[in-house]
Amino acid sequence: MRKKITGECFCGKIGYEIAGALRDARCCHCSRCRKMYGAQASAYAMVDPAQFSWTRGENNLVSYVGHHGFGIQFCETCGSTLCGIFEGTIHGVTLGCVNGDPEIEIGFHIYVGSKAAWEILPEGATLYEEGPPDGMGVPL
Repeated sequence: MRKKITGECFCGKIGYEIAGALRDARCCHCSRCRKMYGAQASAYAMVDPAQFSWTRGENNLVSYVGHHGFGIQFCETCGSTLCGIFEGTIHGVTLGCVNGDPEIEIGFHIYVGSKAAWEILPEGATLYEEGPPDGMGVPL
């Protein structure tokens, strides 16, 4: 039986667990993700919402909803971006907040057409100028 995946914010006030596997891990290089993560790209994986649960600190979550019902949830105290939401339902988690080895690798990079000029992409990576092809999960 697969062990549960756990994650938490930087200050530890918020925690979660996932009963299943992560899927469709990607890095997004769009300007919105750069600002949201304070980094060159996001590192994100999709999750089955039925297998996700908060274990502590849900009252410390802040939600930001942007275009077309997509948004993020982050810690009110430390600012860690924990997950992506669509119309209020979690659809993925940020890999930087996952504890230990989630047994997944980044499968592709999206929106590389708008990456930061100073970023160097990894050799041999699967790159998409814009969003992922159909069937590869909901983009953040």
